[in-house]
Amino acid sequence: MRLLLLSDTHLPRRAKVLPPQLLDEVPRADVVVHAGDWVDTATLDLLEARAQRLIGVYGNNDGPELRARLPEVAHAELEGVRLGVVHETGAAKGRERRCAERFPDLDVLVFGHSHIPWDSVADGRLRLLNPGSPTDRRRQPYCTYMTAEVRAGRLTAVELHRLPPAQRPSRPRT
Repeated sequence: MRLLLLSDTHLPRRAKVLPPQLLDEVPRADVVVHAGDWVDTATLDLLEARAQRLIGVYGNNDGPELRARLPEVAHAELEGVRLGVVHETGAAKGRERRCAERFPDLDVLVFGHSHIPWDSVADGRLRLLNPGSPTDRRRQPYCTYMTAEVRAGRLTAVELHRLPPAQRPSRPRT
């Protein structure tokens, strides 16, 4: 089972559209996971229409329309892997301990908010993944997203993908 993990799309504030490379991944994924801060409902509608299965949550920048359609925390079992999704997990310092205590029954927690990619293991069991942002790199060198595989009840092949810089239309020379 192939997973596509993304967060913090912030459309149309940080970008007008999702990057083509990311959109090309959507039909290849069995499950698309979005960890909040969509900002517009059009992105939710787009992913719902294109994804085989979508698991998403709302973030702190998501308004009433998105909050009415999405939970704050989502849970799913994917071929034996207990997955959770939440937008915010607090400061980096102490994150593993806090998440292990808050989510004792999960194998994997996908989160967002910081726009900073993260991959760690809490308490020797809980895999914490933040795919970064495909549209707003903040202090990071690249915009990013993640893919992963679920095989035989385990999360495998977690990969962070860097997106090329946004192409700006060139000005005609005069």
